[in-house]
Amino acid sequence: MSTELKTGAASAVDLPRLNRSLRAAPKAPVRIVHLGLGAFHRSHQAWYTHQAGDAADWGIASFTGRRPDAALALAEQDGLFTVVERADGGDSFTVVGSIVEAVDGADVQRLAELVAAPGTAVVTLTITEAAYRLGADGELDRTASDVVADLALLGSGSGSPTTPLGRLVFALAARRAAGAGPLAVVCCDNLSHNGRVAHNAVVGLAGAWDEGLAEWIDTTISFVSTSVDRITPRTTEADLAAVEAGCGYRDSSPVVAEPFSNWVLSGDFPAGRPRWEGAGAVFVSDIEPYENRKLWLLNGAHSLLAYAGQLRGHTTVAQALTDPLCLKAVEMFWDEAEANLAGAGGHAADLQIPAYRAALLARFSNARIAHHLAQIAMDGSTKLRMRAVPVLQAERSAGRSGAAAALMIAAWMDYGAAAAEFHDPLADEVAAANRLSGTERIRALLGLVDPALAGDAAVVQLIEDLCGTFAEPAVSP
Repeated sequence: MSTELKTGAASAVDLPRLNRSLRAAPKAPVRIVHLGLGAFHRSHQAWYTHQAGDAADWGIASFTGRRPDAALALAEQDGLFTVVERADGGDSFTVVGSIVEAVDGADVQRLAELVAAPGTAVVTLTITEAAYRLGADGELDRTASDVVADLALLGSGSGSPTTPLGRLVFALAARRAAGAGPLAVVCCDNLSHNGRVAHNAVVGLAGAWDEGLAEWIDTTISFVSTSVDRITPRTTEADLAAVEAGCGYRDSSPVVAEPFSNWVLSGDFPAGRPRWEGAGAVFVSDIEPYENRKLWLLNGAHSLLAYAGQLRGHTTVAQALTDPLCLKAVEMFWDEAEANLAGAGGHAADLQIPAYRAALLARFSNARIAHHLAQIAMDGSTKLRMRAVPVLQAERSAGRSGAAAALMIAAWMDYGAAAAEFHDPLADEVAAANRLSGTERIRALLGLVDPALAGDAAVVQLIEDLCGTFAEPAVSP
């Protein structure tokens, strides 16, 4: 049951730490295993599970990615944390108790034990787009150094995989060996056809290790596609203080989110699932239009603002949106995206695109949500394949220029050349391309995002002409 609190006066000094002694609800049994314990997972999948009508039956064991810190901090609080919903009118607080076990991702044996347990019905993933190790062709890159290393560890039988994909394959092998039967893998990362992507990545890695395992996964495990949506910025010290003042306890792991949330799912759950629809989740037979609406309109605008905004001297989404040049670029990109969404599968009315655009402007303009552009800018070579490339390709196929989608790619190129810190799975390749000049540089960089577009001289010229659009910093009023 949710514990709702409104902002109030802070109590004295030595505040109690949030744990289950303050919240009497017992832990639910683990039936969901999650890879990628982070702020978004806690504000979204964990929040939905906590709000589900049968939450008492569905506990989550959440595993971290690269570092154990989040698991250690959450374990000290018995898995409890506070979701701070930050609206223009103030904050509201919900104590979420659906995570019943927080585990260091390096504990692969515990992961395998839980995934192999007969009661486990669902595995959810928020491992970032880059973690699926897709090449520009959309297939698993078996030559990636960490994929090669994991295959060696799996093959030797003497080590633990280090990537999320490797760990999941290892755990699914344990489930197969235990005869525990089918379950659903639910991808919650911002990828088009993300269930299919997760299937291809997992089966591809499994097949490179054990063809029999790959066949078992292909025939036994369900891969569910989803569209996830909730703006969740990084937690700050000020957020910790806000929880202390509003709730009267110390929480080392609160998460701040906008009041809006959305979850659309499509696929089978052969071993059951929580009643997420009771918390507002929507189940559909055809998810592609909803995926594209979110990937292009929300995530695409975010990427455009991340690169253009930082080039113009802004640090948050709300700040960048006040810049007329950035706002115009977003609106033009939305026009292109909308032109290719409206007739998608006959879902134009269901998608309510004008209302969705208006809502996005309001959400992006929430100055109380400090959504940092540097955070959004990471892993651009992967993100642009889902956010800019499909719109550009559709516009070109329709005989239009696709200049607004091309501008997003041009802004990424400019940002990559100017940024003091550039986080990307292809950072070395980007650096090498940036040592070239003129058209050759543009072609090389575009080839990292989409080789087919890089072979189109007209697209290369279009992007080259658009580079530098955001070169001049915005003038403060």
